[in-house]
Amino acid sequence: MLQVKTANGNTWQVDIKKETILVDNSIFSWDFVPLSPNRFHIIQNHQSYTAEVVKADYTTKTFTIKINGISYELALQDRFDLLLDKLGMGQVNSKKINEVKAPMPGLILDIKVKVGQEVKKGDSIVILEAMKMENILKSPGDGTVKAIKVAVRQNVEKNQVILEF
Repeated sequence: MLQVKTANGNTWQVDIKKETILVDNSIFSWDFVPLSPNRFHIIQNHQSYTAEVVKADYTTKTFTIKINGISYELALQDRFDLLLDKLGMGQVNSKKINEVKAPMPGLILDIKVKVGQEVKKGDSIVILEAMKMENILKSPGDGTVKAIKVAVRQNVEKNQVILEF
């Protein structure tokens, strides 16, 4: 049993039993043909669809798919994920990051964020020069910049706090 959620809040229960797929306890009939490793042709209720898996993160069980050119963000939970949520343990593996530390000694060349700015995971936050190479430090998670603890042209040591979320 899987629970599938979209970014806009739609949720479906999907159960796959041998040759039968149930969506919200109703049989889901379709014709499914792979076109390439990430592209598929689907016929369901006499309508034709082209589907493409754009991004798949199996660790977080999140996927981006395109159906007839429209992107959809999906999050999947299996029966174990649902049980952990029910027991209040659904976020056990996610840790909150409150600060970013220098991974090595170096010189701060640029600070790409400001206090109060919201950042997403992977956004560039600081450029650190170390051993004559520019290293772009990226946000380890989503958050709001609470404090910047360094200045441009400042030398930093390994594990020195650069900014706080």
